Amino acid sequence: MVAFFAPLHRAGWPFVALFSGVTLILYLFSSVFGLIGLLLTIWCAYFFRNPQRITPLGDGLVISPADGIITRIEESIPPNELKWKKEVHTRISIFLNIFDVHVNRIPVDGIIKKIHYHPGKFFNAALDKASDHNERNFILIETPQHKEILVIQIAGFIARRILCDVHKGDTVRSGQVFGMIRFGSRVDIYLPRGVHPQVVKGQRMIGGETILADLTSKASQRIGENRA
Repeated sequence: MVAFFAPLHRAGWPFVALFSGVTLILYLFSSVFGLIGLLLTIWCAYFFRNPQRITPLGDGLVISPADGIITRIEESIPPNELKWKKEVHTRISIFLNIFDVHVNRIPVDGIIKKIHYHPGKFFNAALDKASDHNERNFILIETPQHKEILVIQIAGFIARRILCDVHKGDTVRSGQVFGMIRFGSRVDIYLPRGVHPQVVKGQRMIGGETILADLTSKASQRIGENRA
């Protein structure tokens, strides 16, 4: 119930205003159409909600950048267009459906080293080819321990706009809101080499709260797909 009364992300106000205006017009023609418009307006406000989150404190913690379900935990080489390290990293893919919170959050304390936007197609974000073909936005963050975390906002079949409010050189904090993807999407996060995930495939994430990994952990056994 609290989620229905969460503040709206600023990007949502124009849409809520538009839906409200259309609802008023529909109501002039039919109370039934007006009710449908009202329900759609409520859903629109719900979609753009920006609930408060309590981010765990601790040096080296990597926090989920998005709400949703983990669909993949696998070894992967980052896309070429970023011109980043061509090394195998552990990639965690989080799929957001249209009912999830779509606000994206910074996963670690650090400095934005690079941002790169790549236009593309709009395949279903749950598909693996979305990582290579869909519209996406790369955010590379360097931690105080000089480790790099790559976050990729990926548009989906319904999503048609990626919003990113941070810039190269910005100092950011774990849990900080940095953007969103409108109407269904996916977020990928690449961990530094040797860092093992502490989540499993199929697990539900809470953006800004769920711990994905610990950069300071010395654990040698991977946690992730082995438990799935």
